[in-house]
Amino acid sequence: MKKAALFASVLAALLPSVALAEPVLLISIDGLRPGDVMEADKRGLSIPNLRRFLTQGAHASGVTGVLPTLTYPSHTTLMTGASPAKHGVVANNTFDPTGINQGGWYWYAQDIKVPTLWEAASKAGLTTGNIHWPVSVAAKGVTWNLPQIWRTGHPDDAKLLNALATPGIKAELEAKVGAPYAMGIDESLPGDQMRGRFAVTMIAAHQPQFLTVYLTALDHEQHEKGPDTPAAKAVLEKIDAIVGDLVAAEMKAHPDAVIALVSDHGFEATHSAINLYRPFIDAGFITLDKDGKVASWLAMPWIAGGSAAIMLSRPDDAAIAARVKALLDRLAANPANGIAAVADKAQVAAMGGNPQAAYYLNLAPGFVTDIYRGPTAPLLSRSSVKGMHGYFPGPANLQATLMLMGKGVAKAKDLGQVDMRAIAPTLAKIMGAALPDAEKDAIDLTR
Repeated sequence: MKKAALFASVLAALLPSVALAEPVLLISIDGLRPGDVMEADKRGLSIPNLRRFLTQGAHASGVTGVLPTLTYPSHTTLMTGASPAKHGVVANNTFDPTGINQGGWYWYAQDIKVPTLWEAASKAGLTTGNIHWPVSVAAKGVTWNLPQIWRTGHPDDAKLLNALATPGIKAELEAKVGAPYAMGIDESLPGDQMRGRFAVTMIAAHQPQFLTVYLTALDHEQHEKGPDTPAAKAVLEKIDAIVGDLVAAEMKAHPDAVIALVSDHGFEATHSAINLYRPFIDAGFITLDKDGKVASWLAMPWIAGGSAAIMLSRPDDAAIAARVKALLDRLAANPANGIAAVADKAQVAAMGGNPQAAYYLNLAPGFVTDIYRGPTAPLLSRSSVKGMHGYFPGPANLQATLMLMGKGVAKAKDLGQVDMRAIAPTLAKIMGAALPDAEKDAIDLTR
C-alpha cells in the first residue's frame, strides 16, 4: 500500500508538468527588425502573416542581442539561453589567422558547450526536427535533421549534406516535394521558399513536436541592397507567405502548438570599410610571405562585420598587449577610421563576448570591417556591402525580433524589451523541458 501511495503521489506531481507541455515551431527570419512588423503600414510592407502575431499573440518591443550581433553566435544563444562566452560560438567564422580553413564557419554543434533546446526537448520525450538552423551539424537530440553547411556551392555540397543529415530524411522529403533540397550556400529567396516547402512536408510527414526553421534571404538582401530598400521589403513580403504556410501546417498537425518567430539581429546601413589588417601588418604584428599570405603573427583581428576581436598569439605577453592597445588607441583617435569603442577583457566579459579576445573593437554605424585583401590594400575604402550587423548589442537598429502565438500565450501582449538569453528558457518551459545553463529566467507569456 505504501508503494502504491508513493507511486500515486509521484504521478500526481508529474501530471501538471506533462499537461503544460506544448509543441513548438521556432521560425527564424535572419535580420528581421521588430519595427518591420510593428510599423509595417508606415514602412509600406504588406506582411499579414507576421502582423497576425501582434494581435493574436505576444511580442517584444525589441530584443537585445549578444556580442557580436552575428548570425551564428545569436542563433546559438537562441538555442541555449547562454551568451557566446558560455556557449562557445563566438563568431560566424572560426579563428583562422593563416587561412587554412578556407573560410570555414562554426557549422558543427559539437562546438556548443551547453545543452540546446533540441537536447532539452528530446530529454522531455518530444520528437524534434531541423531545417537549416545554424550550428546544427550532428546536433544532439534532433530526430530529423537537415543541418546548415556548405563549402563551395559545387554539386558535391549536396553529397556532403546527404552524409551529415539524418539518414534517409533528405531523399524522403525530396521525393515528397518533387524537387531537390536547396544548396546550403544558397541564401536567395527561392532557397528560402524551397526550405519552407521542405519544412511543411516534414511537419505533415513526421509531426515533430519541436521544429526549428531558418530563413536567410532577408539578411542576404539587406547586406546586398541595404535595409529599408524596396528590394529588401519585397523579399520580406515573400517570406511572409512562407511563414503563413508554416503556421498553417503546424496548426493542422498540432492545434495546441506555440509558434515562436525570432530573428538574430537588426541592421545598419553602411558606407565605409576599415581594413584592420593594414595597421597590424605595418606595425609588425602580422608577417607575410612572398605571396602575401600570413606567415606568422603576434596579434590579429578576428573580424565580425561591425566589430572585431583582437587576438594575441601569446595572450600572457603584457608587452605585446600594451603595444597592441597603443595601436588601437591611435586608430580610434581618428574619427575617420570609424572606431567607436575599444573594449578590454573585463568589458568584453561583462558583455558575454569572446573570452579569448584581448580587446574588442566596435565600429561606428556605417562602418564595417574588411576581409583580408592582400598586402597592398588601403586602410579605408568604400564598403562592398550596403548593410551590416555584428556591432556591439544595444542600439535600436540592431534590435532583434520575438513574437509568439498559440496555446497559453496572451493575445496582444507587449513583452517590452527582452534579453535574447531569455528566449530559449521560455520555449523550454512551454515544452515541459529544462535548460539549467540558461542565463535568464523564462518570460511570462500568460498575462
